[in-house]
Amino acid sequence: MKKIFITLLISMKLFAISSIEELSWENGKTLLDFLQDHSIPLNLYYNLDAEDKELSAEIASGIKYQMLKDEQGELEQVLIPISDDLQIHIYKNTDNKFVLSFTPISYTKEKRTLRVAINNSAYQDVYDESGSVTLARAMVRAFKNTVNFKNVRKGDSVVLIYEQKRRLGRLFGDINIHAALANIRGKEYSVFLYKDSYYNAQGKELENFFLTKPVKYTRISDRFTRARYHPILKRYRAHLGIDYAAPTGTPVKSAGDGIISFVGTKGGYGKVVQVKHISGYMTLYAHLSRFAKIKRGQKVKQGQIIAYVGSTGMSTGPHLHFGLYLNNKAINPETIVKIPKSSLSGKNKEEFLKMVKEYENRLQGIDENYKNPPKEQNIENSMEL
Repeated sequence: MKKIFITLLISMKLFAISSIEELSWENGKTLLDFLQDHSIPLNLYYNLDAEDKELSAEIASGIKYQMLKDEQGELEQVLIPISDDLQIHIYKNTDNKFVLSFTPISYTKEKRTLRVAINNSAYQDVYDESGSVTLARAMVRAFKNTVNFKNVRKGDSVVLIYEQKRRLGRLFGDINIHAALANIRGKEYSVFLYKDSYYNAQGKELENFFLTKPVKYTRISDRFTRARYHPILKRYRAHLGIDYAAPTGTPVKSAGDGIISFVGTKGGYGKVVQVKHISGYMTLYAHLSRFAKIKRGQKVKQGQIIAYVGSTGMSTGPHLHFGLYLNNKAINPETIVKIPKSSLSGKNKEEFLKMVKEYENRLQGIDENYKNPPKEQNIENSMEL
């Protein structure tokens, strides 16, 4: 356990924290389990409203969380990320009683550029130069449908313009590659990130992963939102998925080809099915009334019935909560539930081409004399599994 001396001001109480212990969230553990294991009053969970109980079910298995203790080893605070932007914060108030709240995650953003000459493999060389597994994975995702890195040879190169986050001195969350240029066997390949999808320089989408709507619904009762401050409730809320209102018993279909990774109950989400797809995508189907004849590890096809709409867990009425995750990070399903490989047009294309021109000038200006940023000491970002 690494000792870090810090001072945090929370709720007008000054805590002198002697140590921070970083742990990994155990598979199958719920927030209620955690409270019970650490003798924290269970009413912290039971007093949450339906939306917050649902949100607490977003804690991903393997996620890194922090326990902050005083000099006597007494627990003072716990920070449990549930997304790149929001965390569960448990702390002692001025009356020495535990309080639970949902708070934004404080992190700094860093914009960086990296040029890598390929000597072995693109993945390995990006990792060796940057020290970041997360960046190497992001590079592979960005070029997935553009470059076959099995064809690279010594002397080829990759330039990446990206943004990363840092929290408590460590890299945190996923890395967004905004623009990239690969020079492979004398040919140049470029990709650009625009509204959560990668496009070529002409504005043609490069993603080949798409989903279909998982249920025949009457209306969308709630849309995807990240951490936002509710001016009336005076606290932070988030909704990491789409809610499709539909009658109980309506068939729920897998939004894409994949493998069943979870069938069971998951906190405020009630009965849940999770499906793993290609390229690090995962879909979640919650508040189900019952399951179809499926089991963990089973392959399913797009459109195959996997369950039925219900109102289990913390739900105010029958609906399907549909979540989409990329490398365990919640993203807006509406960006993927669409026809495959669309092209930009109108104002979107105009905005995109202006962005591309700026990035192309930067990419072309990076040569073999460019000095890369310092190598990271982190093997893997703390939010990525």
